[in-house]
Amino acid sequence: MRRLMVAFVALAFLLGSGTTLAAGEDTAATGTFTTTASLAEARQNHTATLLPDGRVLVVGGKDVDGPLASAEVWDPATASSSPAGSLAEARMAHTATPLPDGRVLVIGGVDGVALRRLASAEVWDPDTASFSPAGSLAEARSYHTATPLPDGRVLVVGGSGSYLEDLLASAEVWDPTTASSSPAGSLAEARMVHTATPLPDGRVLVVGGGDGFVAFASAEVWDPKPPPTTE
Repeated sequence: MRRLMVAFVALAFLLGSGTTLAAGEDTAATGTFTTTASLAEARQNHTATLLPDGRVLVVGGKDVDGPLASAEVWDPATASSSPAGSLAEARMAHTATPLPDGRVLVIGGVDGVALRRLASAEVWDPDTASFSPAGSLAEARSYHTATPLPDGRVLVVGGSGSYLEDLLASAEVWDPTTASSSPAGSLAEARMVHTATPLPDGRVLVVGGGDGFVAFASAEVWDPKPPPTTE
């Protein structure tokens, strides 16, 4: 019996060792992380948007003192960041969406005044590395999504002012030619911290999210075409 037990333990050790080696080999094959230069300012709940030239625009967020107005551009060629202007309104939990002309649209979020939800929009210009006002949403929101559409407009969906209240079902489309937004229907289920993914046919898939307490499994599809009229 003792010999059988020893043999079993030895076999388990060999099998375990083989599994560990295989996992190690797979991990080595998939890639590695290396440290790079730090941002000029610590931040969380920020955005990081890929620019056409390969650099990354990092905007807003918060540190221990609250929401930030600062922005910086991280350059992969030098692995370093440089200042990129300041928002007119410090914000976190916002969105930053690339526009077809290379600019970046920053929408909504929460500011540092009693965590007030924002409706304002700002556009960052890579030529001047500065922000300028870009109108306002019809409804203030944070923890929302802002998805670029094929025609250059941006679909803004759902969101909230906090994890605990004011969950939104509304959607609006922001137009870069007029720097204004228009209604774009309503979700069947109000949600925040969801995802909104553009589909090849121009529609947008909205998935998951929650209400601050419960996570959702539901999905909805937004169609840019109005529903057919019935006579």
